Amino acid sequence: MTFFDIATWTGKLYASGWRAGSSVGEVISPSTGERLAEYGVASAADLDAAVDGAVEAQRAWAARPAGERSAILRRAGELISENADELARWLMDEAGSSGGKAAFEAGLVADEFHLAAATAMMPYGQLLQTSRPRLSMSRRRPVGVVGIISPFNFPAILSARSIAPALALGNAVILKPDPRTAVSGGLFFAAALRSAGLPEGLFNVLPGAVEVGSALVDHPRIPVISFTGSTEAGRAIGARGGELLKRVHLELGGNNALVVLDGVDVEAAASAGAWGSFLHQGQICMTTGRHIVHAAIYDEYVEALARRARALPAGDPSSGTPLGPLIDERQRDKVHEIVTDSVRSGARLVAGGDYDRLFYAATVLADVQPEHAAFQREIFGPVAPVSTFSTVDELVELVNASEYGLSLGVLAPDALRAFELADRLPSGIVHINDQTVDDESQAPFGGVGFSGTGARFGGHEANIEAFTETQWVTMQSDIARYPF
Repeated sequence: MTFFDIATWTGKLYASGWRAGSSVGEVISPSTGERLAEYGVASAADLDAAVDGAVEAQRAWAARPAGERSAILRRAGELISENADELARWLMDEAGSSGGKAAFEAGLVADEFHLAAATAMMPYGQLLQTSRPRLSMSRRRPVGVVGIISPFNFPAILSARSIAPALALGNAVILKPDPRTAVSGGLFFAAALRSAGLPEGLFNVLPGAVEVGSALVDHPRIPVISFTGSTEAGRAIGARGGELLKRVHLELGGNNALVVLDGVDVEAAASAGAWGSFLHQGQICMTTGRHIVHAAIYDEYVEALARRARALPAGDPSSGTPLGPLIDERQRDKVHEIVTDSVRSGARLVAGGDYDRLFYAATVLADVQPEHAAFQREIFGPVAPVSTFSTVDELVELVNASEYGLSLGVLAPDALRAFELADRLPSGIVHINDQTVDDESQAPFGGVGFSGTGARFGGHEANIEAFTETQWVTMQSDIARYPF
């Protein structure tokens, strides 16, 4: 048996107080409808109890040598690496991930913990110039308790990238994963961290509904909130955080453009575009949501993209199919509404556009205009809307017609030309000669505009900024003398 067994850990977590629950929820496979596990559904009372324990445990944790914190995070990373197949299986069963996506995500999660182990040992301040005879410095101090709200689509990595650095820097963590992915987005980490030796009370998993997330944001002893999810929910959390004078990190939606310039290898470009739009059924904030293609190669690109879409079967990920299910019926119906509305408005359906249960076919829409729903909205499904341009100014206008600004891809025969063009296209992430979906633990991640509040994750500097406060300290040998 691996270190993580859902039945074993459910009992341990209840007994230890790492996870409380006043009622029972079920984890259901979106592929088969099978009941996979049960978990305790958290309540506001559970949150209060978790915060009480976290506040007490955090003081001792912050006082421990950084090397000890680093060792525990490093050990957790090793356990996750050793059990990556188990995490990947849960990602396939619970989140509908394909085998390749699940394996990539599990590996990236381990990287986050290894990076966090190093972050714990990074310099945490600097000496400052001062006009007086004293020592002046700034230093970073833990914020205390960090509240994390994570989504269903990449549940493991989008939880881990806040959990690991927050703990490494001396904080306690309260995590509310999406209840549809309570295991791969939460309970798996509880098992890994407890097995690695993390003291009780520092990490709490509270799967629950919106009410629990709201209570987490409102709680007076949680000064920092890290939220990954929809722009609509992020607006509400950001507004509430502003009222409460809390620091809120928001990583939100995207409607990312892949720009395809004249002169590229069209088959290679279509391959990149298909990966960007269809990976994990398009349920990624970085998904290529708009293909903006030069008129000279437009028809060829559309046909090459549609050919790839038709060749992608959808089914249970355990069978090896490249496309799994959408997370639930509500999401499927939203995707289909956007597709059908766009076709009614004049877009041309070239591939896909239909579904079986939660399995939505890889879809290509051509002749998409800025007024079409498929151009304007974040679809979060396996849909590739394609638009055309003739001049650079027209291209810039099309890309900037979206108020999102997370990730941008530019495919061009001249990389320097693409780099220069990117200066006119605001985006938190830019990939030259690649599609829009990518992530590395050491790279800053975040968007502008409707996509969030900037790069709050990734790399030592961003993580230290996100989960610590800056304190100014001065020190001198004698008491300062004053005229009164």
